[in-house]
Formats: sequence, structure tokens, C-alpha cells
Amino acid sequence: MITTPAPGVVWGSYPERTQADPLVHWRLGARRYHRQANAAEGALPRWRALTPAAFSAELTRLRARLSYDGLTEAHIAEALAAISEAVRRTLGLALYRTQLFAAAVILDNRLAEMATGEGKTLAALLAAATGGLAGMPVHVLTANDHLVARDAERLAPVCALLGLSLGAVTQGMDEPQRRAAYACDITYVTAKQLVFDYLRDSIRPGAARQDMARRALALGHDGSPALLRGLCMAVVDEADSLLIDEARTPLVLSRQVDYPASHAFLWQAYVTGGQLCEGSDFHIAPDDDPPRLTDAGRERLQALCAPLGGRWRSTRLREDAVSLALQARHTHHRDQHYLVRAGQVDIIDATTGRGAPGRVWARGLHTLIEIKEGCKPSPATRTVAQISYQRFFPRYLRLGGMSGTLTDARAELREIYRLQVVRVPLRTPSVRKHLPTRLYPNAPSLWAAVTERVRALQASGRPVLVGTGSVAESEALSAQLRAAGIAHQVLNARHDHDEAERVARAGQAGQVTVTTHMAGRGTDIVLGPGVAAAGGLHVLCCQHNTSRRLDRQLQGRCARQGDPGSTETWLALPAGSSPVLRLVAQLARARPLGTPLWQPGLQWLMRAALAWQQSRRAHHDRTERRRLLQADLAWEQGLSFRGQGE
Repeated sequence: MITTPAPGVVWGSYPERTQADPLVHWRLGARRYHRQANAAEGALPRWRALTPAAFSAELTRLRARLSYDGLTEAHIAEALAAISEAVRRTLGLALYRTQLFAAAVILDNRLAEMATGEGKTLAALLAAATGGLAGMPVHVLTANDHLVARDAERLAPVCALLGLSLGAVTQGMDEPQRRAAYACDITYVTAKQLVFDYLRDSIRPGAARQDMARRALALGHDGSPALLRGLCMAVVDEADSLLIDEARTPLVLSRQVDYPASHAFLWQAYVTGGQLCEGSDFHIAPDDDPPRLTDAGRERLQALCAPLGGRWRSTRLREDAVSLALQARHTHHRDQHYLVRAGQVDIIDATTGRGAPGRVWARGLHTLIEIKEGCKPSPATRTVAQISYQRFFPRYLRLGGMSGTLTDARAELREIYRLQVVRVPLRTPSVRKHLPTRLYPNAPSLWAAVTERVRALQASGRPVLVGTGSVAESEALSAQLRAAGIAHQVLNARHDHDEAERVARAGQAGQVTVTTHMAGRGTDIVLGPGVAAAGGLHVLCCQHNTSRRLDRQLQGRCARQGDPGSTETWLALPAGSSPVLRLVAQLARARPLGTPLWQPGLQWLMRAALAWQQSRRAHHDRTERRRLLQADLAWEQGLSFRGQGE
């Protein structure tokens, strides 16, 4: 039986999963992956001894066996050995056993928790090339266009030696270029580019979710073919960022429409929202929820809108519009949620900290923020198709991935995506040092203390990576460091054009790097000469992360692959709505300005308070993701009655 989905007679012209059934049968333990890694290591000497001609001939026989038998354990081990030898012959790199282990996990439709710096790029290639040798079109999803282009260029010689074609899809490519890239055996692409191309396929003439309907429609259609060849297999890098952190981001394909009346309506909503008073007319809820109108606020809004007429007579329309206006005014902040560049509002990606030009908030929120910032409003749009990652990724027939921080989200990944998480052993034991948490009464005292800490570490020859919570915070710290005469570099949404070079320099002796987010940067921080002897990279976290995974992502930048390194967390108070943190804040205010609170007796209290705060926010976010999934499913069911796929 063929178990490797590919376009054709068996799987149809556009293979994809149409039901939310589990991808795999549940198995416990990682013994089988150790067995496959051992078998691959055992087969490697035989592949290494082959001449180029013999290597090519043996590879042809392996592809035939994979195509006929599917991804059996024995065939996977042989494929991993062959690909490892191809990497050695083209790139001069010897793969580690942990990378073979991770590839085996991914090929079993699971997620591999693989620590930062353990070689995820080549582990993804091992899994993708195995799928390609078996005849499946494989999509490798990376964090940004830079990594797509970099990995495709770097790994192309490996795929060429294996007889596989490799393509890359980046922003700015036209349809013929995209179609050619998706026609390759392996395609590197960002998740957003892939999803929007999938949505374009769903709305083109002749599109249908069922293959028989698609073939019937195609008989009478002479238009261009689909961009993708279906959803056969995907390898997802930074899987928790995509599947969890960005799950609430709706991916909307829209078209511009000429509807100037909508701008006037939103402008009036913004002006009207400015006449409402916080506390009496509306409340700003915690956890970044939209502001909520009170009963008194609704009555006042009705009185304010009575002379306007038209759509303002509708209770639902006026309350929705003004609620969005209040959201733009009070919960979305410049240099935290968005940037203003060249007269345009650019969203800051909450997961990666990068600017996201071209992405817009839905339902008129983006236009309201443009009004707030005095920018020219964007053209009105109409939604033609939409989907979320929670609905998109389960449509893959084979799905696997990796990240360094998956175990904290394993319950939700199993519930929503039917994916299990398997931990990949570290190649060498970690020697990372975790120093005590420190709390300061306010931001100025925190930045003053951070400046002195950075000065001392820089003088000792150690590089320092300081994590901040927003563009505004990173620039405030940068100004403090600049005033103190401390040379440094900043990596935030304003400086993401050369992020790879900035990250690569972050490990040099005495280098100070101030950053906002480190998820999905995709570039190793290599320690410069003498840095290991000085103590390695020091990571100083100065941000209130909403989840423990984000803390681990930043901490994981130091002490990788057995290198020395240390990490500590310094925070400013007050720090949210936690009663325990408010108590600590009161203790802090009773002390002289700048006096830190890190005595051993308070460590347990601070850690418990921060953990409670993160747990509370994680529960809120999980609830919101479930609510969004239910809304998406209702949207899909409603459209299905009209014959649309999305």
C-alpha cells in the first residue's frame, strides 16, 4: 500500500486532508527513533564508500523502494544515511546523531523539541529530502523571506546531488515564478506566503475542495492551473510560534473596493469614541481585550449618535464601530503594536518583533489607527477568502516540525492539531547558569542598573544580549547606554533589514545587543575568540513575557552545544495585575529609589508571582484560540452552503 501522498491517480490532483482525524496512531516512548538513528549511523559507512556513479545508482534504487513501499523504518534509515553523506560531500559537514533522531520524529508526523543551536536547519533538510525521495511534494516553512532565500541557496547543492529539485517562494514573486517553485520536489516558503497562495487557489475558477468536483470543473475551464500541488507534507520550523502564538491571526485575502463612505463612518466613530470617558462609559480590560462599553456608555453613545442618522441608528453597528475606535485609541500603542514609517502604519509581529508591511488589521481597526496617527487611510477592502493556521495545518496529509520550546504547549498541540511532542536529547550537556531574578521599583531604576551591569560584563570581555518588551523599551535602553558611552547595536522592528548580520555579531567579545524578540531569527550566535574563556554569552531578560516559552526562547540563545553562558531576569515594577506582584511593588516603593529586590527570601515570592501571571495569561490565550477556532469552523460551514471552500 502506498503511504506517501502525491498528486496523481491515487491521491487526486490536489491532495489534502478533508477531515480532522488524527495524523498518527498514538505511540509512547522514543525507542523507535533511537533505533532509526542507530540504523542510519550503521548504514552511513556503506554510503560513504560508494563512488559518485555507484552513489547515484544506489540512490535510484532507494527512491524506487520508497515509492513502492512507503516510509518504512528500514527505508527511512537508509534515506537518512544517504542524505547525511550528500551533506558531507557537498557542504563538508558531518551530521550528529541528534539530527537523525529529530528527522525520524518529524517523518513520524510529530513535533521535535530541539534546543536552539542543535542544528535544526539540517534536521529539517533530512526530513524534507526523505519525503522528496519518496515522491512527495514537501513544503519547508521558515520564519522569514531572508531564511527562505538563505536556506534554499545553501542547501541546493545537497538536493542536486540527491536528484531533487529545490525551489523558494518569497514576497514579490509573480504567479509563474511561484508555480515553478511549488512544482519542485522541495519548496522553502514562509507560512504566510504559503497560506495566501492556498487561498488564491481556493478562489480561482474551477476550484473545489473535493477532487472529483475539481476535475469536473476543470473540464470546462481554460484558466491558469493551481499554484500549489496540494498539501502532501510540511516541515514546520519554529512550530510553536506558528501553531500557537500566531494561531489567533486571521489570514485574510482581500480586494480593494471603492467605498469612501466607510472612511467617513470610521472617522466619525473615532471622533465619537474620543467623547467617552474611561471608567464611566467604558472599561479597559486586562490581557489586551478590547474595551467594553458600560450601560451608561451605551446610553451616552446613543445620545451622541442620535443626530447622525443612517447606519448610526443601528445599535450593533455603532457599538461595534466605537468599540474598535476605543481599541485603536487605548489598547494599540505606537512602537509597541505598530510603527509609523513613510506615512504608513506597519504592524509589529507580536511573535517575532519584526515589522510586517502589507499586513492590516481587520474590520476597520487598521484605518482607525491610521486616523489616530494622521496617516492617509488605506483603500477599503472586501474579504474574498480567509483561514487561520488552526484550520490550515491540519489539512496536510503529513505534518511535522520542530522548535526549542514545544513541551510547554504540548497539550494544546495535541488537542488542536493532533500532534505529539518528542524531546530530542542534547548533543552535549548544558552548562547554562541561571542567576537570581531582580525586581526594581520603576523603569528608570531598571535601565540605570542594566547599564551598570552591561558596563561590567563588557569590560570583562563577555558579549551581552538584552531582551526588551517593545520598540519603545529597546530605544529607551539604547538612549541610556549611548549616554553612558557604551557601544551597542539594536535589533528591533526598525532595524530588521540586516538582522542576520546583527545576530551573527552578537557573540563577539564585548558586543552589546539590545533586542525585542528572538523567536525565529534563524541565525546562530557564534562565540568569538576568547569569549568562552571569559564566561560565554550573557542573556539579560528585561521583558514581561506572556508565556514561559518566550522566556526559554531568549534564554536558549546562550550556553548552546556545551558552550558556557548565563542568563538572568531583571524586571521593573509594577508588573501587571497579580496581587502578589502588587504586594512586592508596595515593598519596592518603601525602599530608596533604585534599590533592587532580589534577596533570597523574596525569590520564591517573585517566581511564584511571575509564574501565576504567565499561567493566567496562557489560560486566557488558550481560551481565545479555542473561541477563534469555533468561529472559523462556523465561518467554513456557512460558506460551504454557498459552495465556497473558504
